[in-house]
Amino acid sequence: MMPKLNCFAAILIAGSVCATASGFAADWPMYRGQPDLTGIAPGELPTKPALLWTFKTQGPVKSSAAIVGHRVFIGSSDRQLYALDLASGKQLWAFTNRDAIESSPLVLNGNVYVGSSDASLYALAADTGKQLWQFETGDKILGAPNWFTAAGRTNVLVGSYDFKLYCLAAATGQSNWVFETGNYINGSPAIAQGLTTLGGCDGVLYSVTLTNGQLAHSNDIGAPIAASVALRDGRAYFGHYENQFLCVDVKSNTNAWAYRDRSFPYFSSPAVTPDRVLFGGRDKKLHCVNRTDGKPIWTFATRGKVDSSPVVCGDKVVVGSDDGRLYLVSLNDGKELWSYELGQAIDSSPAVADGKIVIGCDD
Repeated sequence: MMPKLNCFAAILIAGSVCATASGFAADWPMYRGQPDLTGIAPGELPTKPALLWTFKTQGPVKSSAAIVGHRVFIGSSDRQLYALDLASGKQLWAFTNRDAIESSPLVLNGNVYVGSSDASLYALAADTGKQLWQFETGDKILGAPNWFTAAGRTNVLVGSYDFKLYCLAAATGQSNWVFETGNYINGSPAIAQGLTTLGGCDGVLYSVTLTNGQLAHSNDIGAPIAASVALRDGRAYFGHYENQFLCVDVKSNTNAWAYRDRSFPYFSSPAVTPDRVLFGGRDKKLHCVNRTDGKPIWTFATRGKVDSSPVVCGDKVVVGSDDGRLYLVSLNDGKELWSYELGQAIDSSPAVADGKIVIGCDD
């Protein structure tokens, strides 16, 4: 019997951002778009996107895509990281490792960095897929890597299920420092203002100094934090497994506000605009709250849990659901503008660049 094929799709946006002689007007080089993980894409989206292409793999696509220039990079549970042509979906190369790739890739300075369930972080050449180096941790890596520069050197951060956060030299994979937490690190570390901030399954929010890996601040939340944190203006935004979404002032270790709707966990990472915070819930809803005080503005109901992390582009929000549909929702009032049936649960988060939405699916 032939194995069931799985796929992810690119949705073509009419009136897309044009390429220029120096490259595309906008890329989406990593999970959530930028190191602070705020999930904001430049440009505008129309109300009715159209399917451009699909690409089939041999396993569920839980990884979220990176888009740089003319290429899409995305992992699959079939043990491969794929590079595809953005315009056509044609495969350019594939890199095979020893286990599923649920981590979202980071594309930086001509290289691709991606974690794997085989407990390794890989560095590959973006144009060929050739392996440049491999760094082994003590357990699987599901979260996406992030990056920063210090003293003229580029570094990569990644968390592992071995309870540790690793800082590696991007060029060589050499370890700079290791920070140990009390349980699994499932999400991606966020970076802003000289610190990296992350939640752990030990229920603690950590802020670590980028230059030396020393603990700068911590806040005992008391509930597992599986999703990635978003940072903006010195505050961290995240949900946890005890059915709350929080805004925490990082340096003072104080909770600015807490949002609770119904008794369901939050696994989705937030998108943070100047005045709003948007996040999915296992209550089958997309939530929009005021960034200042956490007061609800609107909710949008789907027919499945929303572990996919929303992306805000202009006046619209893009998000997937466990009900198998990709939704486009009005940022202003939460009204559905458009949806597309992919087939099965969507755990992948949207990537938005060059007027296109790229999303993975379990189908």
